Amino acid sequence: MPEPAGQHSSHAETSRPAQGSALRTAHTGVTAAVADGWVAGGSFFGSIMAGTLLGWLADRWLDTEPWLIVVGIVLGSVNGFYRLWMVGRVPTGKQPVAGR
Repeated sequence: MPEPAGQHSSHAETSRPAQGSALRTAHTGVTAAVADGWVAGGSFFGSIMAGTLLGWLADRWLDTEPWLIVVGIVLGSVNGFYRLWMVGRVPTGKQPVAGR
């Protein structure tokens, strides 16, 4: 039977704070995961761009086009994958635990 307006059962009052708390915790976890993803992706992209830029500058300085830019892209990619691997290996404590 529906409750009269303005009155709530004690069960509904006790379940709402727990539900809100769980939602806040889930939201915080998702936000942290997205932030970690942006940091890892930015680091990966930055490594490739830095290698490309350094290779391009070295090519212009030594007049060896396009060889050093290719070397810069390859070395930047290797460095980017290494940094991505290192970020992925370190436990952050934000990973979900089995059974929760």
